[in-house]
Amino acid sequence: MDDQTRTHLRTLRESLSLDEKVRLLTGRDSWSTAALPSIGLRSMVLSDGPAGVRGQLWDERSPSVNFPSPTAVAASWDRRMVERVGRGLGGEAVRKGVDVVLAPTINIQRTPYGGRHFEAFSEDPLLTRELATCYVRGIQEFGVGATVKHYVANDSETERFTVDVRVTDRTLREVYLAAFEGPVVEGGSLLVMSAYNSVNGRTASENDLLTTPLNDEWGFEGVVVSDWTAVRTLESARHPQDLVMPGPDGPWGAELVRAVEEGRVPVETVDRKIDRLLALAARVGALTGLPAPSRPPAEDARATAHAAAVAGTVLLRNDGLLPLASPRSVALIGEGARVARTQGGGSATVIPTSVSTPVEGVARRWPDADVTWSLGAVMQRGTADLPGEDVTTPDGDPGMTVRYLAADGTVTLEENRRASRVVGFARDSPVVRADRVELSFRWRTHDAVTRLGIVGVAGYTVTADGVEVAAGEQHLRPGDDPAATVLHPPSEAVEVPTPAPDTLVTVTFRPFSEGIPDALTLGVGVPPTSRDADALIAEAAAAAAAAEVAVVVVSTSGEVESEGFDRTSLSLPGRQDDLVRAVAAANPRTVVVVNSGAPVLLPWREDVAAVLVTWFPGQAFGDALADVLSGDAEPGGRLPVTWPDVEDTVPVSDTRPVDGVLRYTEGVHVGSRAWLRAGVAPAYPFGHGLGYTTWTLDHVEAPATLPAGEDAVLRARLTNHGDRTGKTVAQVYLERATPSDIDRPVRWLGGFATATAAPGETVVVDVPVAARAFQHWDEGWRTEPGTYVARAGFSVEDLPVAVDVCVEPPAPDASEAPAAVEAAARASD
Repeated sequence: MDDQTRTHLRTLRESLSLDEKVRLLTGRDSWSTAALPSIGLRSMVLSDGPAGVRGQLWDERSPSVNFPSPTAVAASWDRRMVERVGRGLGGEAVRKGVDVVLAPTINIQRTPYGGRHFEAFSEDPLLTRELATCYVRGIQEFGVGATVKHYVANDSETERFTVDVRVTDRTLREVYLAAFEGPVVEGGSLLVMSAYNSVNGRTASENDLLTTPLNDEWGFEGVVVSDWTAVRTLESARHPQDLVMPGPDGPWGAELVRAVEEGRVPVETVDRKIDRLLALAARVGALTGLPAPSRPPAEDARATAHAAAVAGTVLLRNDGLLPLASPRSVALIGEGARVARTQGGGSATVIPTSVSTPVEGVARRWPDADVTWSLGAVMQRGTADLPGEDVTTPDGDPGMTVRYLAADGTVTLEENRRASRVVGFARDSPVVRADRVELSFRWRTHDAVTRLGIVGVAGYTVTADGVEVAAGEQHLRPGDDPAATVLHPPSEAVEVPTPAPDTLVTVTFRPFSEGIPDALTLGVGVPPTSRDADALIAEAAAAAAAAEVAVVVVSTSGEVESEGFDRTSLSLPGRQDDLVRAVAAANPRTVVVVNSGAPVLLPWREDVAAVLVTWFPGQAFGDALADVLSGDAEPGGRLPVTWPDVEDTVPVSDTRPVDGVLRYTEGVHVGSRAWLRAGVAPAYPFGHGLGYTTWTLDHVEAPATLPAGEDAVLRARLTNHGDRTGKTVAQVYLERATPSDIDRPVRWLGGFATATAAPGETVVVDVPVAARAFQHWDEGWRTEPGTYVARAGFSVEDLPVAVDVCVEPPAPDASEAPAAVEAAARASD
């Protein structure tokens, strides 16, 4: 920002009264900031990411492009692809009138049991740091603010509003803060979100970590926005916590005005927050009188979502079956093959215009093949949306009619909706304001009695052709996350007699005031099938036996992986493991597609011909999968997280606090480092992934000696020995060769680079290894001199080439640069 703009913003701030300043520091409502027309400041709109930009409406009338979830994006290990996804999100934000994207989530995947695992990039701080930096740059290229979250150590969901994470300074610096430093210092993120949890006894919005290292070492000049309702007391105003969300209520307001007037909070503290808020407004174009941000032409977001899904698909196993040529028949099996799981549950959810399912993608790719589908096993828990083709309004239009009624019975709004749920996440949303909500629809069914799922924290009645057929109440259970009112509402199934194929069904809700304020989901849907599980598996096995190739899609559900709770098991839900075994026994040409956001156990992995991990791949799921199955595209992914073999060998598994405290006793030994320390082999190691060609890493060139505090570049020579163009990722890991007094990991990621080569081609790629990779934290970044082994290869366990690097001690008359100086030097480059 130039000096003229800074002067202008300072003048604007000086023109404000104390009341006006404080009013700007709490949101106007759930998703926007307060406006002040007198200085030309409009409201800024904030919206959740990271798998798409939702916007202010959370319904089908404002659809969003659904990108792959961050773990899927990170599985590409491709900086350019991640930045392209960021640009896609930036373009979507501009299209939807959003100024700030509340993404990326860069918390560390400390344990596979974390419920929000899918929303983060990786278990590794370096990989997370590098990719998150690219993601932020991509978003902000469009004059939109990116928000790195949740600062910090917010790595599980159990007791997430109150948990106190106890972690050493060294572990914080080398693992958890390290992931944030890159996108803040090098990516220039305009916002940081403070988390719900406490760190070492202080809640994140009142924690000294907001000062050190965020502001005084990293030079952060942006806005610290709270997670929603995370700011609870006036004390937070004394810290570098700048914006309270949501609004208009909150703990600051009039109390903060009084505190300033009485001298309990310096006015300079408020002015500092205003300066940052106005600077953000200037950067996103929310202030008149200043140039609008320059924005490049929007790219094709759907094409980006498709390309990212392919790039993140990981081929774990292949006995030569893939890629498929021209199969005469394909048996698609599994609930996820038809009801695609494209994204994780919770506030990151968006509603796309359309979704490509595996059944559709395979049928499009091989139009002459006989493509069948079998359910095989029930994965669903809770209530799924009603199929659109089965529902019309009372007047015969697609969808259902929704009426919102006041306490006196007045209809305040009537609308036709295509979705089978209505969601409110703001005080002024119709469903939150209503005393009663009616959903009316004609249900086309030929069953005499049909089961209907009722969703929401409310009392309800159900009528069929005017006759009451069911009534009840649904409440949150003790211990439920308060956000369950909107993210995971309770549901139950009722029986609805249907005397005609188009019975008129009306469900009337009376919402209860439970959970978080101004948030509610009400709806109807389809409960899980009650068909016999053995019969479903037998049908699928028969279909597989009759087909040339069987493709089984195994999935998790929104009740397994989502914001608001952690996982209790790594096994696939339902009878899906039994299904895979039965299909593999019926047809040796079986491909299993794993549609989960986090690792799951694969006890049958050696019994099938191929295993692909698609993660939560976004709206292009089916078409991207068909590209990979056919070989039209390379499965470009490598694991950004270790996949366990059996559950009780997982080295870091605790997500549940004891007496409100969660201790990170593993220290710096997280992810692959923890597996190496435990000496246990996982099913698939960090960095693993196959392609459709064969690579060798033949040689690595590294500096024989490296001055302390200097970056290095290693040059790796790779050869593609296959008969088609392929992609791989050259990975460099470091080990300490000479004795050390430091509790170091056995091996840790030092750098990586993607490589592409034609058949028979040899390429050389530069793998950057930053000075930080050789350092540890001891009240500052310190380099322990001595010999390190740089091992290069294709995963943390597949490292065929090694070279020694001797790191020299710091010069006798000089100490290593403090972190603040180091950050300032990088920022000036």
